[in-house]
Amino acid sequence: MSARHRQSGNNGNGTGGGSPEGLIPRHGGYRNLKSFQIAQLVYDVTVRFCDRYIDRFSRTKDQMVQAARSGVQNIAEGSKASGTSRKTELKLTNVARASLEELRLDYEDFLRQRGLPALEAEHPALIRFKELRCRTLEEVQDWVSEERKRYADIHRPARADTDNAHSMSVKVSDSPCQSLSSACLAANAALSLLNLACYLLDRQLVAQADAFENEGGFTERLYQRRIRARRKS
Repeated sequence: MSARHRQSGNNGNGTGGGSPEGLIPRHGGYRNLKSFQIAQLVYDVTVRFCDRYIDRFSRTKDQMVQAARSGVQNIAEGSKASGTSRKTELKLTNVARASLEELRLDYEDFLRQRGLPALEAEHPALIRFKELRCRTLEEVQDWVSEERKRYADIHRPARADTDNAHSMSVKVSDSPCQSLSSACLAANAALSLLNLACYLLDRQLVAQADAFENEGGFTERLYQRRIRARRKS
């Protein structure tokens, strides 16, 4: 199977039927898409983040949760719709991409408005986060806890010369996020996941546009099927 078809979500590993040669091709394999898996994790992280750090009476809470949900749902709906409409698949994937971009801006605003740092991609804490390749909310939470422990251990008030010596010997690559806030770490983790999800969806959109241009959609396949049927009869 080509990379283009894998990216467009028509890998046949979902509930969709059909075959590559049939009128309705294989479709609905969104659960195996990396973009869907990351978007779903972003949704879980966002629900937890908003419960803990966003005022429950704020419109921002609802908007962030809905944007995260829209990313997940539209990837899935686009994959299911691809069997009969590549145009719809393309449209819904683009809606998912736009929703996650909106969510990314919300997290950036959260950090900026509170004077919290948006970590660079090469920050040691983010490098450790990316290396974990978290698949669940619990794994993200464990990373936040671990980074806070690193911070506490390194910045604990020195009570003896040995403590000072230990603090000075810590390598830069081992230093934690320079913030005591769990909210800072959680927001940066969400941003890292969103950057990956948006990158994957950008690739998906290119692949879907290419497939639509070169292969057409359901209407074209139906027309060709009717032409062949008439010729046989």
